[in-house]
Amino acid sequence: MEDETLESRNQARLAILELTNMISVPMCLHAIVRLNVPDAIWQGGSNAPLSASQILTRVLPSGDPHNLQRILRLLTTYGVFAEHLLTDPSSDQVLRKYSLTDIGKTLVTDADGLSYGAYVLQHYQEELMTAWPLVHEAVVDSTTEPFVKANGEPAYSYYGKKPEMNDLMQRAMSGVSVPFMKAILNGYSGFDGVQRLVDVGGSAGDCLRMILQKHTNIKEGINFDLPEVVAKAPDIPGVTHVGVTCSNLFLMAMLSL
Repeated sequence: MEDETLESRNQARLAILELTNMISVPMCLHAIVRLNVPDAIWQGGSNAPLSASQILTRVLPSGDPHNLQRILRLLTTYGVFAEHLLTDPSSDQVLRKYSLTDIGKTLVTDADGLSYGAYVLQHYQEELMTAWPLVHEAVVDSTTEPFVKANGEPAYSYYGKKPEMNDLMQRAMSGVSVPFMKAILNGYSGFDGVQRLVDVGGSAGDCLRMILQKHTNIKEGINFDLPEVVAKAPDIPGVTHVGVTCSNLFLMAMLSL
């Protein structure tokens, strides 16, 4: 073993401590989404720096501003919030206030009711979290997925029986895909001349809807996804939702072309 007094060993110990405690980052991210903190700070675009106490008055009838500030400070170190140190002229005390960075703004609910907040919430549902401590079991016995060992059945069939989980999944996918599709449509011309367009794993059909609205030359859109997913998909002019199992998904997509 190397000399434990070397600076490289000190840095290695600090690094493993940070990795071990890394769960605090997504859990704090989950907390601020649950508490609706990003929308409380954004307030229609003002993004004015607020103290933890000021934020609390906008999201809860009562609460602990000290614990909220601890969460905000941690996420500030990961670029979600910007911290502003201001001096209170009446007491000369330093006040900590927080505004949203560009990263934090992705968690703000837009005019369509979408944000990356649903993506955060979806990733840290209890059913998924109970599977993570069993990841090593995938090495010991790869015949059964950790999610199945934790919850008794595969994830997609489990989601299909839980409407609230399925709804959250769709909101998460929309929140992620819609902003990317807006950026793509601003500069991509590959849909010119296309008459039929297939989206494999298209969730609720948001991407097809946006593409067909801009490219009127496309006469038909086909959205393939799992039956329990398309069952909740909204009616979209020109789009047919087709529910198929994972094993048939790409085969059916190829046959439709």
